[in-house]
Amino acid sequence: MNLPTEVRYRPYQDWTQEEKNKIAENVAKSPWHSGYHLEPKTGLLNDPNGFSYFNGKFQLFYQNWPFGAAHGLKQWVHTESEDLVHFTETGVTLEPDNANDSHGAYSGSAYQVGDKLFLFYTGNVRDENWVRDPLQVGAWMDKDGNIEKFKEVLIQQPDDVTEHFRDPQIFDYKGQFYAIVGAQNLDKQGFIKLYKAVDNDVYKWELVGDLDFGGTGSEYMIECPNLVFVDDKPVLLYSPQGLDKSELNYDNIYPNTYKICQSFDTEKPALVGASEIINLDYGFEAYATQGFNAPDGRVLTVSWIGLPDVDYPTDQYDYQGAMSLVKELSIKDGKLYQYPVVAMAELRHSQEDFSDKVATENSYELELTIPADTKTELRLFADDKGNGLNLTIDTESGKVILDRSQAGVQYATDFGTSRECDLNAGQEATANIFVDKSIIEIFINKGEKVFTSRVFPLEGQSGIQLLSGQASGSYFELKA
Repeated sequence: MNLPTEVRYRPYQDWTQEEKNKIAENVAKSPWHSGYHLEPKTGLLNDPNGFSYFNGKFQLFYQNWPFGAAHGLKQWVHTESEDLVHFTETGVTLEPDNANDSHGAYSGSAYQVGDKLFLFYTGNVRDENWVRDPLQVGAWMDKDGNIEKFKEVLIQQPDDVTEHFRDPQIFDYKGQFYAIVGAQNLDKQGFIKLYKAVDNDVYKWELVGDLDFGGTGSEYMIECPNLVFVDDKPVLLYSPQGLDKSELNYDNIYPNTYKICQSFDTEKPALVGASEIINLDYGFEAYATQGFNAPDGRVLTVSWIGLPDVDYPTDQYDYQGAMSLVKELSIKDGKLYQYPVVAMAELRHSQEDFSDKVATENSYELELTIPADTKTELRLFADDKGNGLNLTIDTESGKVILDRSQAGVQYATDFGTSRECDLNAGQEATANIFVDKSIIEIFINKGEKVFTSRVFPLEGQSGIQLLSGQASGSYFELKA
């Protein structure tokens, strides 16, 4: 949604209650609200922020401009959860309300320090000539949700980066706090800077160096870098904008990627033995994935279901974006697997054997098995005119294809209408498919490959059809 700068950066206090009510009324008119995915109450939802564990609950903020489906003066909106399935907004917000974040509270992370939650984020500041000064700043949140911002800037913009310097992620490695920050160098190449907290004091950060992760610099910016440790192996999650397609085959405007590494050298600094760059998600919409090592030993991630610089059908209703299901990471046979947390099964309301359905509530899970050497084609969001989302799982040639060219309201077609990935040919495959009104998340082989996408169905587009091949399994209605 294209809105003038003066609208997008209008101070929050200047919006009248009447204007806010009008926006909320328009949001309520949308036919595409999700049932069990987190959406904004109003306006834009984009990056997940501050995903962490604190005060006996999981904490998740989302970046938000509350006055329309556009990128404007951003705040963080706080939610919490006990099961990683049901997230509740608490009313707490991290607003752009002081000199160090005057033009937006941009993305960042969180970690419990003592009896408070440390919020580490980018303060977006612009001068009278609209020149950006990105500041890495901090705040405390106590157990009652009170937020106290640091007066000090924690990390200033280094001399060797442009204004694109953002998204600090704090993590604990062997008892020492480190942080990585996404950056663009003066040659307009993306890279990552590594910092450490002096004496583990989050008020004092010193540069360790530029992190060597085997990157080529073909991207012009690295957004939202996150380092997590799966079975003690470092896994780098990141969004490399402008990555050369000779390096990775992708169709989305910007990819969401990862590398599995063998060890973390904090002195060089380097991620040793980094794999090639791999798509984290093969669907139409997944970006800015944030992960952390939870106290219970799980490695958890969540993504923005959306992409920068893309218009969506919900824009007309003054909102855009959603959070993905929370996934747990594991490594099997050298591959990264992502699969929804176990508590998602508690949403299963009823179970039937899989078969064609003329209509559903578009709120369900399919758990299917596709035999080896079979080409199976499903149509979801189907109507009686042959429209719908086509999913082909070809275990003979080893291919999964998702085609939304006939599914609902068309948008972002400049980036193509199908997505695909490879599988091992000649082997049985499984698919867990979560449909939630206008969201679909597909997990092939329990998370070996993942497709996250939006589909905005028209009235009557809610059927399920097996067009060819074989598939057996279960249909579960999911309660919101």
